[in-house]
Amino acid sequence: MLWYKAWLETRWRFLIGLGLLVCYAAAIVLFYQRVVRLLLPLVPLVPNVDAGTDMGKQLREAAELMRSYHGYVWSQWFRDQLPQTWLIFAVLLGTGGLLNQTSRGGALYTLSMPASRARLLGVRAATGLAELFALAILPALVLPLLSPAVGQTYGFGDALVYGACVFVRGAIFFSLAFLLSTVFADVWRPALMTFCAVAVVGILERIFHDALPLSWFHVMSAESYFRGGGVPWPGLLVSALGSAALLYAAARNISHRDF
Repeated sequence: MLWYKAWLETRWRFLIGLGLLVCYAAAIVLFYQRVVRLLLPLVPLVPNVDAGTDMGKQLREAAELMRSYHGYVWSQWFRDQLPQTWLIFAVLLGTGGLLNQTSRGGALYTLSMPASRARLLGVRAATGLAELFALAILPALVLPLLSPAVGQTYGFGDALVYGACVFVRGAIFFSLAFLLSTVFADVWRPALMTFCAVAVVGILERIFHDALPLSWFHVMSAESYFRGGGVPWPGLLVSALGSAALLYAAARNISHRDF
């Protein structure tokens, strides 16, 4: 009953996110040949670009990545499109919950169920995390399934590693939105505050990227794995512990709240 109720509360956010991400992933694969035809003639011109500027470095890196299908998929999907779009739905799935139901008159009904507040919150958090795991993994699996359609191959193992890194690293923003939803009764303040946190992290990473080998989006995109350095276990462990701490704080907030 609790699981079904949590599913009903979040199903449209999840299904819309899944549909968008699957379509994006399919487009990344199916438009590969067209992108290559458009950009390949420009690759010989890249060495003439001044590598001393940030723009020059980015152009050279993009050209190098486009030389291989794996580089194209990683740069276009796992580094850019998947983390950005996935994070939007992570924040949206983290908002709402028990406190938000007070403004709609549903909290008393939920609290009358034969379950503790910790269990109510735990089921809601577990449902959101399960949906986010599906949002990270299922679109990633579209890549190896559709790659033969453009004459390429992509490993299922690689897709799972990248998808898992997106989930574990990005789950902390879900947990932050979840915690804020136990402080504010509306949906918009937790969402806006979490989006601001995502923006601040992105800005700091752009400024200090070279000084942060385990920077946020570096780990989320599994850049070290792509470049042959292995799975970024330390960054993933820190993220998992941070998510657990935020969810624990959310449970404490609800347990002490007077409804």
